[in-house]
Amino acid sequence: MTSPLFPGPLPTRRSLFSSTGKAAAILAAAALTLSGCSTGPAASVTAATSAGGSTAFPVTIEHVFGSTTIEKQPTRVATVSWVNDDVAIALGVVPVGVPKNEWGGNSKGSTPWKDAALEKLGAGFGSAKAPVQYSEADGINFTEIAKLSPDVILAAYSGLTEEDYKKLSEIAPVVAHPQVAYGTSWQDSTTIIGKALGKEAQAAQLVADTEATVKDKVAKYPQIAGKSFIYGNLEPAKGDGVNVYTANDNRPRFLTEIGMTLAPVVAENSKGSKEFYIPWSAEKANELASDIFVTWVPDASTTDAIKADPLLGQIPAIKNGALVADSDNTLTLSISASSPLSLPWSLDTFLPQLAGAADAVK
Repeated sequence: MTSPLFPGPLPTRRSLFSSTGKAAAILAAAALTLSGCSTGPAASVTAATSAGGSTAFPVTIEHVFGSTTIEKQPTRVATVSWVNDDVAIALGVVPVGVPKNEWGGNSKGSTPWKDAALEKLGAGFGSAKAPVQYSEADGINFTEIAKLSPDVILAAYSGLTEEDYKKLSEIAPVVAHPQVAYGTSWQDSTTIIGKALGKEAQAAQLVADTEATVKDKVAKYPQIAGKSFIYGNLEPAKGDGVNVYTANDNRPRFLTEIGMTLAPVVAENSKGSKEFYIPWSAEKANELASDIFVTWVPDASTTDAIKADPLLGQIPAIKNGALVADSDNTLTLSISASSPLSLPWSLDTFLPQLAGAADAVK
């Protein structure tokens, strides 16, 4: 499995931490009991459906491993990876189980946007109706998911292997990613999950509303429009070059959707690729031409090290002062694993950073 946040051949979720040069500081939190949440989430699904379901069951959903048929509207929903739980919750469905946000999350193993949405549904973490949380630090948590007896498992945005898919399918019907691992757009994730949950009309409206919110916020920063960009991962201490995200990844996809242009050097060198990133030699860093370069950094000192690095400092956007280097893990997560909940939360912080870099473009 690879991590969609930080690239590299990673065998487990734990590698999400090691790939950024950070130790995996994972603490096993006490899980909520099954009896404590079993009636709440199921009731939430029923209540939301009575307000206007839009899909006749059974439904069949095509995905990378074939197809999955869901015979009747799910009442016990479990999720894996990121995004899927956000979408279900945004559609008014409280899952019986969700992964902890162990990178970029808060003390609850959650996120600000998820907490706010769950509170509105009367299912905030710590309450009787809250979802059970399980760790994915070592990969898919088959044991904990099985304990919840779900009737569907959502993985529309994920990097499931075929082995993962088969093992999960022994528990419940699985909605896997449609094509590229971690390459499902938030719009497609919302549409797919809406169909799986019997909420196609609500999902379509959620996509439209979220896109309208994004458009309104982006309109406040006209200097962003048309600027070329590279979204990558720069870690001078590792000394192994640059990782550059391709058009398959949700980060470049989002910047393209708000009117920016993926740098030709990335588009040309990743043409036909099904990967979400390409490695790039530090010796050729000066060839990474774009107006703006965006990267995650662990701290402010890394930003200074990037600018001072004899190779990485030659990246044109960095030389021109148009580097967006963000060290807020939660903000990085909100864009990297974007959803209808995370994007509206992130934009008031992220867009001014982009605009500041755009102002530096000569």
